[in-house]
Amino acid sequence: MKQNPTPPPLTGASLDRAAHLRDDPEALARMAGDPNARMVLFSQDQTLFRLTNTGLALEWLPLDTAPSEEPPIFLGLDGTEPRFVTRVEDAEAPDDCKFIDLRSALFSGDFSGDEAAIVAGAKAISGWHASHQHCARCGAKTSPAQGGWKRECPTCNGQHFPRTDPVVIMLVVKDERVAVAHNVNFPDTLYSLIAGFVEPGETIEEAVRRETLEELGIRCGRVDYLCSQPWPFPAGLMFGCIAEALDDEFTLEEAELSEACWLDRDALAAIFRDENEKISPPRAGSIAASLLKDWLDGKVGY
Repeated sequence: MKQNPTPPPLTGASLDRAAHLRDDPEALARMAGDPNARMVLFSQDQTLFRLTNTGLALEWLPLDTAPSEEPPIFLGLDGTEPRFVTRVEDAEAPDDCKFIDLRSALFSGDFSGDEAAIVAGAKAISGWHASHQHCARCGAKTSPAQGGWKRECPTCNGQHFPRTDPVVIMLVVKDERVAVAHNVNFPDTLYSLIAGFVEPGETIEEAVRRETLEELGIRCGRVDYLCSQPWPFPAGLMFGCIAEALDDEFTLEEAELSEACWLDRDALAAIFRDENEKISPPRAGSIAASLLKDWLDGKVGY
């Protein structure tokens, strides 16, 4: 079957990253002084949102609103207007605004689209700075460079770049059914696709087969890549795949999964309509929801 996946949430951000400006200190200073420059603000690892009648919107602030110890990180250009992100320890939300955990905002369904894609990148890069303040080679304090897309060590001249962790998440299918599982850390009624980190020296296809065997006890044959989604909690890149199951019976990795089941399209459709008392609809904003909906609609499959 032809694979025609829908672009997942958090993809297709409209900002021009303008990477050629990152190594230009004069350009960065000029953009930081632009009266039209705006920034996304994180405080206590939460995102500043404006509360609207239709949901949540990013609150873009002037750069001098919440000074930080480090320069704001350059995200790119919205047309000709510079966009940045800043992270501070503690800030007070302006009127009609609130600091909200980004994951919660995405799962609520009240925040999506282009701004969600933009803030996903903002959270990932700012979170990397927050957790990588010291050189991994010598332990000295590092400083940001290239508009925030690199950190440099003044002691050993080490150069450090933002990390991205590859993760596979897969539609495991057999006989017009898809496998979903309940992770021991999930809310009681949340079932989802299984996922796992790609290990060093491993391909995406090998990771899919290994993780499916480890977690579900299911051997897989054919594996195909479908689409990807940045997942900044803290620095994932989710590789959405579809895998052909060769077995029916589950042998669960009990440390991670408490239950798994096969769903046909009728059962999955009922879950999306919130008509299943045991299993709630997939979380908004997740690639799992996007992949399951595509399989339900026949856009992907074997």
